[in-house]
Amino acid sequence: MSYKQIKWMILLIPTLTVGLWEYIRHQFLMPHLSMDAGNWLTPVIVYLVSVTLLSRLFKMLEGARAALEQERASKAALEARDQLARELHDGIAQSLFLLSVKTDKAERGLAGSGHEHEIQEIRETVHEVNAYVRQAIAQLRYVPGNAAVLTGASLHEQAESLIQETVPGARVHWVLDSTFFSPKEQVELLACIREGLINVRKHAQATEVRVEAEGNPFSWSVCIQDNGVGVSGDPMHLKDRYGLRITKERAIQMGWSFTLDSKPGLTRMTIGKGDV
Repeated sequence: MSYKQIKWMILLIPTLTVGLWEYIRHQFLMPHLSMDAGNWLTPVIVYLVSVTLLSRLFKMLEGARAALEQERASKAALEARDQLARELHDGIAQSLFLLSVKTDKAERGLAGSGHEHEIQEIRETVHEVNAYVRQAIAQLRYVPGNAAVLTGASLHEQAESLIQETVPGARVHWVLDSTFFSPKEQVELLACIREGLINVRKHAQATEVRVEAEGNPFSWSVCIQDNGVGVSGDPMHLKDRYGLRITKERAIQMGWSFTLDSKPGLTRMTIGKGDV
C-alpha cells in the first residue's frame, strides 16, 4: 500500500464508520435503541476503530515514511560520493597525470646526468599515487552498503560482486549477515576487502586466493588468504604497500583488529572484532 493510499484511508475510515453507524442506527435500530444510547455508542465505535484499524495504519504510515527518508538519505549519499569522485578525477587525477608526463620529460632531459635513479623513484611514486587515486575513484563509484535498500543487495552479494571484479578466481566462504553491521560498517568492511584483494592481485603472484567470513554480531572475522610469494620485511613500512596501511588505519578507526601474517606460500590478512 502506498504512502498516499494510507493517508486517504486514515482520513476516510472514521468518516465512513460514523456514516455507516448512523445509517444502521436510524434505519434498523431506532425501535430498539434510544437516542442517548446511540449518541454514547458513536464515540465508542469511533474509538474502537481508531485503536484497532487506524493504529495499524499509522504504524504502516510511519514505516513508509521511515523507508522514504532512508531512501532519500541513501540517494543523497550516493550523489555526494559521485560528486567527490568527479572532483578527484577532474582535479587530483589529472594533476597527477600531468606530473607524470613532466617527470617523463625530465627523465629524458636529464639522461646521463647521474640523476636517473632519483627521477625513476619519483616517477614510480607518482604512478603509484595515481593508481591509488584511481582506486579511490572506483571505490567511491562502487555501490556502498548503505545503498542496499536501493539495490536489494545483501553484504554477501556485494562482497561476491567485489571479489569477482577484483580477483575472479578467488574462492569464497561467507556466513556473515548484513544485519550484523551498520551501513557505515558495511562500507568500511567492503573497502578493506577491496584493498586486500587489490594488494593480492598486484603483488602476491598467487594461484589460489580464498576469502572467509564468519561470526556473529558480537564476534566476527574476515580473512583473505593466498599462496603467493609473501611479503618480506615489515609490510606497513614498504613504500609500495600504501593499501595495507590504509586498510589497517580503516580497521583501527572502526574499532576492529587487523593482522597480517606472511611467509612464502601463505599470506593471511584478517580483519575482525572480538574472538572468533
